[in-house]
Amino acid sequence: MKRRDNEEINEALRLRSWVKKKKPKFLRQESWRYKRLKENWRRPRGLDNKIRRKMKGWPRAANVGYRSPKAARGLHPSGYKEILVHNTEELGEVDRETKAIRIAHTVGKRKRVRILLEAKRRGMNVLNVKEPGEPGKEEEESVEEKATEEEEKKEGEDESNRAIEDSKPKSSKMEEIEGGKKGHDRS
Repeated sequence: MKRRDNEEINEALRLRSWVKKKKPKFLRQESWRYKRLKENWRRPRGLDNKIRRKMKGWPRAANVGYRSPKAARGLHPSGYKEILVHNTEELGEVDRETKAIRIAHTVGKRKRVRILLEAKRRGMNVLNVKEPGEPGKEEEESVEEKATEEEEKKEGEDESNRAIEDSKPKSSKMEEIEGGKKGHDRS
């Protein structure tokens, strides 16, 4: 049964790609003429509207004939249904036979690495990864390096701030507290 379904889906995907090649870009009427009108499709409703009346020489109107086959709707070109994932807990709901994951763009590097490693361990397909080989090895190393650099930087700043404060004479510290140098009125 599964084999027949796969063949049916593959045929539907092929048909969808063929139909999409033939499909024109549906534009809002006269969006090319007026800057204030966006190109986003709006159904023409006017009595004299040329697109609604399907007049020769005017762009085609959207209709059900351009719709993709039911078996291919909502599927990635690879044939998998896309599931948007934000964390590793959401991987538990994914059926790896029919679904593939797409990591949300709001996910940071550290969490992305965890998701990639967990997906690889479970044998899942990840759609938005550049290199499917070793997931996150370089990213994992760069995240660790960045964390150690930040810690070192903080320690260095604390030490330099203490050294600057210790090197100031006490009179200048008093002036800072009082609000400026003698002879300068702040009003």
